[in-house]
Amino acid sequence: MTTDAADKPRAMEEEAPPGMRRVPGGAFQMGSDAHYPEERPAHRVVVDGFWMDATTVTNDQFAAFVAATGYATVAERPLDPAQYPGAQPELLVPGALVFHMTDGPVDTRDISRWWRWTPGAQWRHPHGPGSDLTGLGDHPVVHVAFEDAEAYARWAGKELPTEAEWEFAARGGLDGAEFVWGEELAPGGVHLANTWQGPFPWRNFEADGFTGTAPVASYPANGYGLHDMAGNVWQWTTDWFAARHAADPAKPCCAPQNPRGPAMEESFDPRQPQVRIPRRVVKGGSFLCAPSYCRRYRPAARHAQMVDTGMSHIGFRCIRRDPQNVQGKQKP
Repeated sequence: MTTDAADKPRAMEEEAPPGMRRVPGGAFQMGSDAHYPEERPAHRVVVDGFWMDATTVTNDQFAAFVAATGYATVAERPLDPAQYPGAQPELLVPGALVFHMTDGPVDTRDISRWWRWTPGAQWRHPHGPGSDLTGLGDHPVVHVAFEDAEAYARWAGKELPTEAEWEFAARGGLDGAEFVWGEELAPGGVHLANTWQGPFPWRNFEADGFTGTAPVASYPANGYGLHDMAGNVWQWTTDWFAARHAADPAKPCCAPQNPRGPAMEESFDPRQPQVRIPRRVVKGGSFLCAPSYCRRYRPAARHAQMVDTGMSHIGFRCIRRDPQNVQGKQKP
């Protein structure tokens, strides 16, 4: 990895924003040719330096935002039937998708076996009506749609990262490594992220100590001082999803700087071609990622997420760019 030498002196002169860590600018190998098709092709990218939240946003932090602004999340708002033609009336109520462990082995091609649309599920009630945030104040907030994450970021005077910024930060200086911490999933048998151990989605052996979300910073930070850049909850980025990364430029010297994804009109998930709702990229994997089902607890991994849907394994963290680094700004 090549870092921006000028970034370090400048960062040392700046006062670190509370709860944030400095991510130096530099070049790195983004994506992977060895795993899922959407991670290809691996290619060189350059990003400017920025500050990033050391952890994902917690329930306590999100509650402070809601108390200050009166904000209502997408999962709390009535649905417009005109936007969901043909939908069953019982589904057109405020709610979110909640994970339910199955009683035994199921066809993992059918996600409806473990995801249930749950009326009343939202960030305050993560498992649906009757559940609450008791004991979960330091856990990542979930059931936040993209615009909810953006609203929090604006209130906090921050932004959401691009996919390239997020991946650069997740690697923590280990350019090309398989995982955030190195080359082994559990070096020496030690679990370094909150993921799923066992046959998904019906048995979790809890070898890492958790079945659902874990308190933020339960695992060691990466090389940039950032916790939970793998597992626990997926994290929103501002890039629209495309089925593949853009190809490397013809000239090796011309690596894209502060790249962004495709236009919204070009965004769709090839696994669901009939669903034309635009999707943003989420990164990092979650507590539901298992070697037998979803090996997306790697910095190169990416997933398409519909912008209007909250789920019990998606959260976010924010960044703060240097004022002069306008290249990283994203178009709506």
